[in-house]
Amino acid sequence: MMPEAALTLAILGATIVLFVSDRLRLDVVAMMSLLALTLSGVTTVSDALAGFSNPAVLMIAGLFIVGAALTDTGVADWLGHRLERVAGSGEARVMVVVMGATALLSAFMSSTGTVAILLPVVGTLALKRGIAPARLLMPVAFAAHLGSNLTLISTPPNLLVSDALREAGREPFRFFSFIVPGLAVLVIGVAYVVSFGRRLLPGKADAADAGAPRSLTLNDLAMDYELGTSLRALRVTARSKLAGLTLGAANLRADFGVTVVGIAHDGPRGPLAKRVVPHAVFVVGDELRVLGSDSAIAALAERFALEALPERPVFSLPDEESMCEVVLPRRSRLAGQTLREAKFRDRYRANVLAIRRGGGSLPVFHATPELRDLKLRAGDTLLVKGRQKHLRNLRDERRDLVLVAEPDAPSAVLVDRERALAAVGVTLGMLVIMAFGWLPNVVAVLLAAVLLVLARCVRPADAYRAVNWESVVLIAGMIPVSTALERTEAMGAAVSAVEQLLTGARPTVVLGLLVLFTSAIGMVLSNTTTALLVAPLAVRLAEALGLAPEPLLIGVAFASSAAFATPIASPVNVLVIAPGGYRFNDFTRVGLPLQLLVLATTVIVVPLVWGF
Repeated sequence: MMPEAALTLAILGATIVLFVSDRLRLDVVAMMSLLALTLSGVTTVSDALAGFSNPAVLMIAGLFIVGAALTDTGVADWLGHRLERVAGSGEARVMVVVMGATALLSAFMSSTGTVAILLPVVGTLALKRGIAPARLLMPVAFAAHLGSNLTLISTPPNLLVSDALREAGREPFRFFSFIVPGLAVLVIGVAYVVSFGRRLLPGKADAADAGAPRSLTLNDLAMDYELGTSLRALRVTARSKLAGLTLGAANLRADFGVTVVGIAHDGPRGPLAKRVVPHAVFVVGDELRVLGSDSAIAALAERFALEALPERPVFSLPDEESMCEVVLPRRSRLAGQTLREAKFRDRYRANVLAIRRGGGSLPVFHATPELRDLKLRAGDTLLVKGRQKHLRNLRDERRDLVLVAEPDAPSAVLVDRERALAAVGVTLGMLVIMAFGWLPNVVAVLLAAVLLVLARCVRPADAYRAVNWESVVLIAGMIPVSTALERTEAMGAAVSAVEQLLTGARPTVVLGLLVLFTSAIGMVLSNTTTALLVAPLAVRLAEALGLAPEPLLIGVAFASSAAFATPIASPVNVLVIAPGGYRFNDFTRVGLPLQLLVLATTVIVVPLVWGF
């Protein structure tokens, strides 16, 4: 093997190790690989920078802007909230409707963005129907992956295999080139989850309390986070030293390790909830709902002559206040920070009452002084309390916080009608142009992105923020690695070795082994990285064996997106771990059969549409 080829393989190996370790951002690793190839002389500067002008990279950036326009104008949220009208009450029907809607939306938006939009809708829907969220949230994540097999623009691997086809001198895939095998995989996947897979999901199937729609209450969320069993009630008596003090002056959290989460006072028409704010003044008769250890609460009661009430209090808040549940996505800027470091209360004008952390026992950390210094992790679910108008603003924080459920969810989503119609019109125009091939795909996408900005469907500053630059830089940085593998003949040596093993093998066997190999890599690497590495190999393998590359490349795209067997295989899976209360082996138990079923369906159906 040539020294340049050996060096390229060494750089690739180090890159994969860094990807798997997840200690550095993916885009940083990609740029390190690009610089290593350039500084070592394996690739030229022009070749190293070629990825940033690649049509697939520019299309992906443009599609993020299109998705942002549909989100910002309320179109995507409006579609999500239509689910409740057709979902019915039975678990099986709800599951079919939710998975179908998720797949449909995922065909035109990123799977992560789709789940971020639908998570609060589905989470609240599950609780209203009396269905355990764990019964629906994993199917939603799986449906997002299945929907990414339907169109050219639904996921980066589809664009990358199309670009590999173009680089090979063949006609790239069209907008609906994936639709027939994609629909077959979708139908098989949904059928599996609703029938056999449903039996493997955690939680009770067809729970007895599932039935007619009901409202989601604050007490539901409180009980879900064990606040109902952890809350204690203390009354301010006539001889209490707390009477006349403000909450801020009393300093109960710092001095006693006790957090006041609610204040109630008897009024002429029954108990009234007072706002828990620093300037709130305690008066005789106030009933405090507090969290803390038994010893800390007892010490507080003794110090201020408070009466400990024997009954468990019902969680309640003032009319203008509410609670909601949010989860930290994988690349949230809050991950790695404490609530104190992130200045959570100042930034979002809301308080965190509890944090649920994914894992075997799903530990819940309650509102104690130590909670402020707990390092947040991706996948953590936070129970947040604040004024309703401030909590609604969390819908716009999807980069860092994804809303899961809210008791006071608006019955109708606010849609800017004029801008929404413009966003839908421009997006449909882009899809038609791409479907009929009237313009190159990259031109159609960039044209749509510019028109959406001009139509004020998305602000220019928001357009730049909408682009997931980590994905863009990752792809642009890894394309030169594929080029180097080709130029140094390292790819040729690998293809020659595989060719000797597969000489005389049936094309379906070749496709089957390729999708298994791709799927195995995709369990530890992102789907984008997997497609970047395997797509050029598939093209060269097809040339060596005298096969058409199209079925092999579609197999690579589908296998790259088959992220079902582990919770870490995709950011989408990470989003639902804590809200669904899943363990690692829940994904393996439910997802591994689905993954094998998807791969088998791919091997059977793809050759029927795209011949070898």
